[in-house]
Amino acid sequence: MKITLSSGTLHTFPIRKVFSIASELGFDGVELIINQEFQRVNALVLLGELQVIAPILTIHAPFMPLDGWGAQVDSLKRCVELAEISGIPLVNFHPPSWMGLEIGFWRWLYRIHDFQKEIGSENVLVTIENMPWVGKLSVNPHILSDTGQMIDFIQERNLFMTFDCTHMGSGKANFINDFYLCYNSGRIRNIHFSDYGHGREHLIPGHGMLPLTRFLNHLRNTDYNDTVTLELSPHEFPNDEEIIKASLTEILGYLRRETRKEGVSSQQSDAVE
Repeated sequence: MKITLSSGTLHTFPIRKVFSIASELGFDGVELIINQEFQRVNALVLLGELQVIAPILTIHAPFMPLDGWGAQVDSLKRCVELAEISGIPLVNFHPPSWMGLEIGFWRWLYRIHDFQKEIGSENVLVTIENMPWVGKLSVNPHILSDTGQMIDFIQERNLFMTFDCTHMGSGKANFINDFYLCYNSGRIRNIHFSDYGHGREHLIPGHGMLPLTRFLNHLRNTDYNDTVTLELSPHEFPNDEEIIKASLTEILGYLRRETRKEGVSSQQSDAVE
C-alpha cells in the first residue's frame, strides 16, 4: 500500500508548501485537491511544478465552484484530461447533492453507461466517493448514500470507488462490514483515512470513536494494494509548523506499522517504533 497525504489536510498552507512537507516527512505521494490556487493559472504547468516536489498519485476534482473550471461535469472531465497528460493514475469526485439541487449533475451521472470508457481512460481511473451523514437529524445530502445502491451503481457502470472512513463512520460507527461489502465489489482503488466523533469529520486517529486500528488490521489481511490517503481537517492542528510535522510523522508511522504485510520490512516504521 502507498500512504499519501491529502493536500486538504494542510489547505491553510500554500500548495507548494504542502507538497514540500509531504515529501520531507516521507509520504509516498499526495492526493491533490483542485482548489482556488488553480484559478487563473496554467493548471498543467502548476501540476508539473508540484510533481517535481512530490508525486501526485490521485487528483480530487473540485467540490466548489472555481473560476475557469465550469460546473461539476466540466471540472471532472478537465481533471481527467490533466491527469492523462501528467501521468496521474486516478481522479476522484463527489456524487451529486440532492439537497443542493444538483439536478443537472445527477441526470448526467445516470446517462453514463461506462465511466472508464466515456470519462476515464486506459491510464486514468475514475472513482466516486461515499459521502457523510450530517446535522442533528443525521441526513446524507448526497445520492447513492446507501452502500448497496452505491455498489450496484459502480458495478453496473464500470466506476471505481474511493472509500472514506470518516464519511462511512458518520452514519455507522462500526463501518467495517460496509467496507467489506465495498471491498468485495472489487472496486475500491483509494481509501480516505481519518476519525469521526460527535459530529466532527476528518479527525486525527484516536480523536474520534471509529475502530480505525481494527480497520487497518482488517485491511492488512486483504489483497488491497492501492493508496491509503490521510485526509485530516486542518483544524486538528495548532499553528506551529513543527508540531504539525511531528504529528503527521507519528500518524504516518502508525499507518505504516498497521498496514505492513507480515514479513515486509519498512525502515520508516521501524524507526518510529
